[in-house]
Order: sequence, then C-alpha cells, then structure tokens
Amino acid sequence: MERSQTVTQKFSSFSSSSSSSSSRDDKPREIDRSRSLGPVKLEKSYGKKERDTETVTIEEEDEEERQEEEEVEVVVVVNKEEEASSAPEEPPEASFGSISEEVDGFLSFLLSIDDGRDQWPETPAMPESTIKKFLDFVEEELVKYESGKDGASRPANDELVLFNAIDRVAKLTSALSIFSSDTKYNKAMTRASSILRYAMCFLEDEFHSLLEDSKPKKDPGIARPKTKRRPSIGHLHEAIDRCVPPPSEPDLVEFPSTYPPEIIERLRGIAGAVVSAGYATECCQVFTIARRNAFDVALSNLGYEKLGVDDVQKMPWDSLEAKIATWIKVFRQTVEVAFPREHDLCEAVFAGHSAIAYSIFHNFARGVTILLLGFAEAVAMTKRSAEKLFKVLDMYETLRDMVPRIDALLRTESEPDDSSAAHDLTTEVALVRSRLGEAAVAIFCDLETSIKTDMGKNAVPGGAVHPLTRYVMNYLKYACEYKNTMEQVFRDHKNSENPSSQLEDAAKGGSDDNHNPFAIQLMEVMELLHTNLESKSKLYRDPALCSIFLMNNGRYVMQKIKGSTEIHQLLGDTWSRKRSSEMRQYHKNYQRETWSRVLACFKDDGLQARGHVAKPVLKERLKSFNAMFEEIHKAQSSWVVSDEQLQSELRVSVSAVIVPAYRSFLGRFSQYLDPGKKSGKYIKFGPEELENYIDELFSGNPSSMVSRKRT
Repeated sequence: MERSQTVTQKFSSFSSSSSSSSSRDDKPREIDRSRSLGPVKLEKSYGKKERDTETVTIEEEDEEERQEEEEVEVVVVVNKEEEASSAPEEPPEASFGSISEEVDGFLSFLLSIDDGRDQWPETPAMPESTIKKFLDFVEEELVKYESGKDGASRPANDELVLFNAIDRVAKLTSALSIFSSDTKYNKAMTRASSILRYAMCFLEDEFHSLLEDSKPKKDPGIARPKTKRRPSIGHLHEAIDRCVPPPSEPDLVEFPSTYPPEIIERLRGIAGAVVSAGYATECCQVFTIARRNAFDVALSNLGYEKLGVDDVQKMPWDSLEAKIATWIKVFRQTVEVAFPREHDLCEAVFAGHSAIAYSIFHNFARGVTILLLGFAEAVAMTKRSAEKLFKVLDMYETLRDMVPRIDALLRTESEPDDSSAAHDLTTEVALVRSRLGEAAVAIFCDLETSIKTDMGKNAVPGGAVHPLTRYVMNYLKYACEYKNTMEQVFRDHKNSENPSSQLEDAAKGGSDDNHNPFAIQLMEVMELLHTNLESKSKLYRDPALCSIFLMNNGRYVMQKIKGSTEIHQLLGDTWSRKRSSEMRQYHKNYQRETWSRVLACFKDDGLQARGHVAKPVLKERLKSFNAMFEEIHKAQSSWVVSDEQLQSELRVSVSAVIVPAYRSFLGRFSQYLDPGKKSGKYIKFGPEELENYIDELFSGNPSSMVSRKRT
C-alpha cells in the first residue's frame, strides 16, 4: 500500500497538469524536447534525492540500535526460527508473464461486457493486487529504461517486453474507463493513465533521439545521373563549331535514408507502442520533422541552395546555369534514390500501420517536391534568352522522366488506378513542366527575331561563312538533339492554343512531318536564314564573290544537316534536294561571271582574215588573257572557301574548263608568233603552270604572280 501511495505521489504533479485535457486527441501536443519530459524528470529526480536522504538517516539510527540489541540477538533469532517453523509456507511470487496473462484475461472480460454493461447490476470485481503488481513492474522498467546510458547494449527482448507492457497499460486505461464511476476502477485508471503519459513522453524523446543521433547506413549502390553535354551558346556572332564540355561535377552525397537494422528495429518497436497507445499524431510529427531536417542537410551537402523567385530573377546567367545543373542532379537523385529509401523506411518503422506509413511518406514527398518545383517555376519565369533553351529543356525532361516514378511510389495498392494523392502531386509537376515547355517554345521562336534583326551592312571578307549562319546552324543542331522533347513541347503549345487541333491529329492517326509543329517552325527558321543570306550577298560588288558567299554558306548549312540525323528527318529529302539544286546554280553563276570572259579570248572568231592569222589580233588576245588571269588570281586567291571539298570542286571545275581550252589555243596559234624572247612577252603561262596558279585560288592568301616570278 505504501508503494501505491508512492507511485500516486510520483505522478500526481504530472496527472494534475494533464487533467485539464480530457482527450489527448483533441489537441495535438507541441513537440518540444526540452518541455515534454521536464516536469516528470524533475519530479523523479526530486523524489530520488528525498529517498537517498531518508536512507542515510535510517542507516545511522539502525547502527545505534544495533549496538543496544546485540544482547537479545540470540533470543530474537531463536524466536524467528520457532515462528518460521510454525508458520505455513508462502506461495512463490508470481512471474511477470503470469501477471500479464491475468491482466490480459481481465481486459478480455471487460471488453466482452462493454456493449452490455447496462445488464450488469453491480460493478464486477477487479483484481487490484494483480493490476498493482503489473503497474509497479511497468514503472520500474521505465525507470531502468530511462536511466540506461547505452540503449544499444540493452537486449532487444527486454525492449519488446516493455513495449508490450506499455500496450497493455494503454488497453487497461481504456478498459477501466468502462466503470470509471467506481472508486477502485477510477483509482486504477488514474494511475495507469499517469504511467501511460509518462511512458509516451519518454518514448517520444527516445524516438526523436534515435532518428536524430543515429548515423545513417551508407549505401554504395548509388547511380550518378546521366547528363547531356551542352554548349553554352554565347552572343549571336560569337558561336563556334565545337561543343564546350561542362565543368566537372562534384561527387554526389547520399541522402540519409537508411539506418542500421538494429536502429530500425528499435524505431519500429517504439512507433508501434506509441501508435497503439493513441499517440499517432505526436509520433508522426516527430518522425516527419526529423526526416525533413535530415533531407535539408543532404540538400545542403549536395550544394543545393533554397532560392526565392526574386533571387532567381536577378541572378546572372552563368550563376543560374550552375544552379540549374545542381537542381537537375538533386531532383533526379531525390526521386530515384531518396524517395524509394524514404518509402521503405516509413514501411519498416510503421509496420502494421500502412495508412500511417503512406500518409507520412506522401506528406514528405509532396513537401520536398513542391520545394524543388518552386525553383523550376522561377526559372520558367526568367527573361527569355537563346542560351537558356538547353537548360530549360533539361529541366523539362527531368520532370517528364520522374513523373512515372513519383506516381508509382504514391499509388496505393488499394487504389492502383486512381490514387488521389498521386494524381494531385503529379498534376503539380505537370503544371510546372508545362510552364517550362512554354518557355522553351518562346525561346526557340525568338530565334526568328534574332535572324530578322541581324541586318549588318558589312560584308564578310572573302565571302566566308557568315557568323549568323554558324550560330543558327549550331543552335539548331543542339536544339534538334532534343528532337522528341521539342516536338512534344511544340505539340502541347499548339494544343493549348487550339484544342481542336488535338482532335484533328487524333482523327488523322497522329501527326506526320507535314503537321509537326516543330518541323514547321524549323523550316520557317531555315527560310528566314536563307532570305537573310540572300540579302547579305548583295553587299558584294563582284557578282562572282556574291556566288562564292552563297556557296560557302549553303555548303555549311548542308554539312550541318548532313551531320544531324534529327535535322535531316525534320526538313526532309525534298528540302535537301532543293538546296542542293540552288548550290549547283551558285556554282554555274560563279563560272559564268568569272571565266566566261576568259574563255572568249580563246575563240577563233576574228583571228583569221582572208585565210591568214592576224598576228596583231592574236597578240592582243594573249595580252588580254594574261591580264585577266593575273587579275582573277590576285583577287580570288584572297577569297575564302573553308570547306575543303567545295574548294577542291571549284578548282577542279575551273581547271577542267580553262586549261584544256588554253592548251588547245596555244597549239593552234603559238606557231604564228615570232620565236625567241618576244614570244614570252605574250605567252606568260604554260598549261601546267596555269593549273598550278588555279590551285592557289580560294586559299585566303593574296599573292602576286609578278613578285613570285621575280623571286
């Protein structure tokens, strides 16, 4: 009876502070590690000090009395032996297992009469002694459990016994309330309720400590996400024909999702005890906050920084580009690695409580996803510029690729085809992805504006490839590496502007290239580029150089298309044949403008009069040829044809026309010139020498025949 009073006093302060709340489920308790156990721990410590003081005083008094009683000690021993021999033997003390069985039997009895308690005229007898012993044991075990310094060294079976005992306390508290009007029942219920609340506060603190202090188990099987190598397209006139590799990425840091098996086992035991006692809300709050804190630390270790919309809007592109790369890495690893691990952890800790596990995981996944989506949405809202296209598309693809994984993790077994939680979150992702797609469409369409506004009045020296051509074709090449994605965003954009077009495409059995919005946009860009180059070619006064300029740019375009399967598929063979025909026409125009006058020198017309060769006319023809060829060589050797194949084709075609005609002309008329030094005045080049000079054309290095001959 004294022990019962002690326990009642021990929990009286905690009970009175808790009695103002009739139900723990009516108002969730604040999770405050410094407050939840404070009153209980202080009271327990105070009680411990009082007991220690009383023990010392009693020992001093016993020492004095011991000296006085030495004389009668023998008599007392003899009397005790006589009393022991005459008294009946006491039964052995019952084990906790047997006590628990008796409590379980009493609980079953109370629960069985709950529905028909009105039929019981009197309150059924309560095994006070058994309940007292049971509650005494739970109290002692809780004190031992809390005083233990190394929880990991505690046998797992002891914890299991304690958790089962706490579960019985919870059931006992509820069952005793059936006859709470009875004084004995009410007294037992009050004590059981106090012990239960104390146990919940302590287990809550232990649960939090395990989640926060236990180091996660590292998992080496983590895959590095694959990222595309994309160039950083700079100013419109500064594009180059190579892919700039991105800076090396730092090693990935794992998300802390996996604890050692022994820690998970303890977490599962605590969670089961707390949830069964009716404190599921508090347990879920502790777990959710601890795991979210761990995730935030992991984000920081990965280099991810939480940024607001204003921060993203004001950030320079170089810095934002690096942030986007980090975001892509973080988002993929979150969905592919962190979410599955977190899902498994929730299932393991809250085993047997699938609804709670699902709710915790869903809230975690939603909170994290919304956080990461905020950055993507801010990027979609930034000012449009051409260099942002590829990173925006990377973000779009990341969201698109991760949606099935998110949907699979959130879709419940009971609702495999229609999970509202999965639908809600994937809808959020789809909305942000749509905004990124719209941004990508707008950026690509701005390429038309860039081409139209590039109206420079300075011709490129030597008729070389124009920087605009290089920029546009490099841009298209890299953009078309995202062919499927670009087709998707343009199709979505078309359907959003004209919903009926989606039905039309479906009626036609899909969208072919003739109705592919991206392919149509690409052709418009190519036509604008062609028109712009035609306009720029008119900046050259020499018609032949105008043709060289168009050939250079046309060949560059064709080579880029030939090197990109995606562009060729989008433009089609018809477009390519048309451009090849235009290239042949440019070639013919060049030959006509440059070499038709030269070939006129080799005609027989006007050289013969009355059956004789007119030497003055012959000499004048040769002098005219020499002058024209020297002028052509001087000018066109400085012209630029960077494509080696085109350069070779031009030289071969010129040689094939000029050299044979020149050789034939000399064979027919050189004999009519006076032999000796004077003939060299008119015949300056031999056929082979003429061919060598032709091979110097289009090299971009102006040279003088006169200076070469002198040397």
